[in-house]
Order: sequence, then structure tokens, then C-alpha cells
Amino acid sequence: MNATDQSAMHASAAAPDETQNSGQFSTFFVADLFFGVDVLRVQEVLRYQQMTRVPQAPEVIEGLINLRGQIVAAIDMRRRLRLPRRAGDRTPMNMVLRSDGGAVSLLVDEIGDVLDVDASSFERAPRNLNPVARELVRGVYKLKDRLLLVLDAERAVDFAST
Repeated sequence: MNATDQSAMHASAAAPDETQNSGQFSTFFVADLFFGVDVLRVQEVLRYQQMTRVPQAPEVIEGLINLRGQIVAAIDMRRRLRLPRRAGDRTPMNMVLRSDGGAVSLLVDEIGDVLDVDASSFERAPRNLNPVARELVRGVYKLKDRLLLVLDAERAVDFAST
């Protein structure tokens, strides 16, 4: 078993856990929301890639990208969260995640840093959070200046629920 397989296996094993303990999260922004996803789920981060549109695909699918021979669906997180479209002069970034169904790209507004968080700052998602976002969030970490929304990667890439 190679390192990629071990990382993917570890990421899948960590996914069902309802609460995230202390750990590392790759962060990103979608509008004014600050999300984190388990760093072990992230395959890579890329600038915007040329996409092939998919007729009759769910609205959240922006298209398909060819990632070194691997075909990867790109989900527009603004559409997934039912937020307004990004300004025409702003191109999204790709955060490619490993999911149970294979690699999937999340189109996000901006990539943040990798953060170490402490389990003591973890809480349930606040009730006043946008209901669509709340469905995709496992909980939040209280940081010094903002909340880190812990993205449930499997729910986020499940476009049958959109």
C-alpha cells in the first residue's frame, strides 16, 4: 500500500467521526464563510482549470476537469450553499478532495492556511447559521477572530441532496 492509499484510507476512517478532535484543517472562503476540511482529505489545491460542461448535470456541477488524466467533477460551493454568484472578474480556486466516490473539486473563492485547532474550542454549529450551510457543517471551532466551519466533505459532494 502506497502513501496515497494510506492517506486516503486514514481520511475515510476519520470521516464518519461526528466531532473533530484537535487536528489540522485546510481552510477556504466562500463569500464571508470560513470553512475548514480535514487536511488528510485534501489531494491538492489548484488555480482555476478549464472545464467541460456536462449537459443535464445537477446545477451545482460547474463541469469536469482533467487532472493529469483523472476526470474530476467540480462543484461550485456558492451554488451548493445557494449563495449569490461570484463577481465576473473573480475566478474560483479548486480544492481537490478525496471522497468515498473518488476525487472531487470544490470551487471556492479563496484558499486559506492550514490551521491547527484544539478540541476544546469545538462546538455545535450555531442555530443562526444559514440552514443550507448548517446541513454541510459538522460543527465550528472558535478561533481568536472568527468561527471555522468544519465542512462535512461527504455531504458537500453529495449533490443528490441539492
